[in-house]
Amino acid sequence: MSQHNSFKVGSKSTKKRNVLKRFERVDVLRKRGEWQEGDRVVGLKKTKPIV
Repeated sequence: MSQHNSFKVGSKSTKKRNVLKRFERVDVLRKRGEWQEGDRVVGLKKTKPIV
């Protein structure tokens, strides 16, 4: 029995994500200088992924 095409993982699995995890957003804001240690991690500003 063969596997359906939708379940196969190909070389295209490294897709660009549009949504960042919280720790990734904190890293982006820290690089921009918009977040310091001790700031709240809830309600962060929107950020775009770094290419």
